[in-house]
Amino acid sequence: MSAPTHTRPLPAAPGGVGVRLPWWALALPILAFVALLALILNPSDAQAASGDPAITDFVDRVRQLVAR
Repeated sequence: MSAPTHTRPLPAAPGGVGVRLPWWALALPILAFVALLALILNPSDAQAASGDPAITDFVDRVRQLVAR
């Protein structure tokens, strides 16, 4: 009794993989990053009572640089 032979699969195209992402796959992480950055840079909306003054100064300087 003979065993069935298997044919080899076709080789991959030399052009590489052509994967296309939907628009929201890039837009959602960018939107989340911008929202978190806005929360960090606007300390007046923060609900914390107090924090390290060095961190507060750093965030304030970053906010001033971004506002320019």
